[in-house]
Amino acid sequence: MTIMKTYSSTKLFAKTIMAAALLFFLLNASGQSAKLVSQKKGTGVKVYTTAQNTSYKLTPMEDVQFTNPGAMVERKVFIFLDDNRSFQTMLGIGGAITDASAETFARLSPDQQNEFLKAYFDAKDGIGYTLARTNMQSCDFSSGSYGYVNENDRELKSFDIKHDEQYRIPLIKKAMATAGKLTLYVSPWSPPAWMKDNNDVLHGGKLLPEYQQAWANFFVRYIREFEKRGIPVWGLSVQNEPLATQKWESCIFTAEEERDFIKNYLGPTLHKNGMNSKKLIAWDHNRDFVYQRASTILNDAAAAKYVWGIGYHWYETWTGGDMQFDNVKMVNDNFPQKNLLFTEGCAENFNADRINEWSLGEKYGRSMINDFNAGTVGWTDWNILLDEKGGPNHVGNFCMAPVHFDPVKGLQYTSSYYYIGHFSKFIRPGAKRINASSNRTDLLTTAFKNTDGTIAVVIMNVGDNKIDYQLHVKGKEAQTSSLPHSITTLVFDAR
Repeated sequence: MTIMKTYSSTKLFAKTIMAAALLFFLLNASGQSAKLVSQKKGTGVKVYTTAQNTSYKLTPMEDVQFTNPGAMVERKVFIFLDDNRSFQTMLGIGGAITDASAETFARLSPDQQNEFLKAYFDAKDGIGYTLARTNMQSCDFSSGSYGYVNENDRELKSFDIKHDEQYRIPLIKKAMATAGKLTLYVSPWSPPAWMKDNNDVLHGGKLLPEYQQAWANFFVRYIREFEKRGIPVWGLSVQNEPLATQKWESCIFTAEEERDFIKNYLGPTLHKNGMNSKKLIAWDHNRDFVYQRASTILNDAAAAKYVWGIGYHWYETWTGGDMQFDNVKMVNDNFPQKNLLFTEGCAENFNADRINEWSLGEKYGRSMINDFNAGTVGWTDWNILLDEKGGPNHVGNFCMAPVHFDPVKGLQYTSSYYYIGHFSKFIRPGAKRINASSNRTDLLTTAFKNTDGTIAVVIMNVGDNKIDYQLHVKGKEAQTSSLPHSITTLVFDAR
């Protein structure tokens, strides 16, 4: 929504139009690229809204102002902020650059590629992703299974990542160039088949004891090959979903096996090769077992010294239950010296009719608010881009992504893209979480204070009614409202 003033001077009017074009972030329903610049300092509160059954998609609304508070009565709705105490520091928010994403990206026209890169990775013209994950060797979201070494080459003399140079490495480099800085970590889905007891990269199986050192060396070699190509690698996870036997690339580690592999092989190997600064992430699976896995590994000092943090996914809902945020908080409460990182989540079971489904975004919003409030330092979505079938995927495990490419319809932006953007665009790396609370269950909230002194408050309305509320902070209040099934980010200068 844009409000313009009429000026007598044609020249002044033209300048105003140009300034407005740079200031406002207008995202239409068909998914045009974004345009927004940094906020000017002031006493007002900038308001950005995405709402169901409206044209609002990360749309700048009218500013609201802080005033002296009215009476504190029960019938009023409040979002309370308190920055006297801060919590975890934001690492970043982003998504996975998989083979599927890169192969789909290669199908885009140059203009579409430019739109896509800006939409995700540009902090002004998009939602400013700063975090990325990528697969080491093939995963389900690859066109087929592949590896980097010849069979039985335990010395890794044949190691070659030529496969990645065709699609994935070029996209990672373009994403990094657009973002300016992109924190990248790598995850394996399976060791080579000959290293496993089932002689298969698919269908689970376990790493054979005699190949534990070779597999640890494999991580080091992969990271070095990426860095030779000018791609810094920030960290790595031990194993994607180590408790699931999948029809795609998978490998099973019990908690004790993962602990022992970390302390006896992977951790020492990283340190021996000068990679002690690389952040090692354990678990990398669902919230349901996250505390059991974390406690087994982190209560062992010899393993814990190598572990930066615990990664987790959101697929525990496969049982029919809800997301288990309390398990994440339990890890944070018991191991506050370690970090929590959301490493993967997506809406499963692709259906083209779901492109405009509002619940896609609401699932992201609910998860991100609760995960951050539980102590999570970073949040990584799954595929950043998929095709018109929810792939490519070599085992038919087609899923939804925030952005899809259809050769007829072009780039299609789902509600999840906008919901993620309400966090990633306004809560930047280095921000610290502060206290935020709501006195109504339909309003979910979290808040962070950025390094530039601005506070970003995310408020999600999960109900069917418009709710008028007061943003209450330091004895001042700003009155605004939350539309039904909406997400809003409020930004103001706290200095």
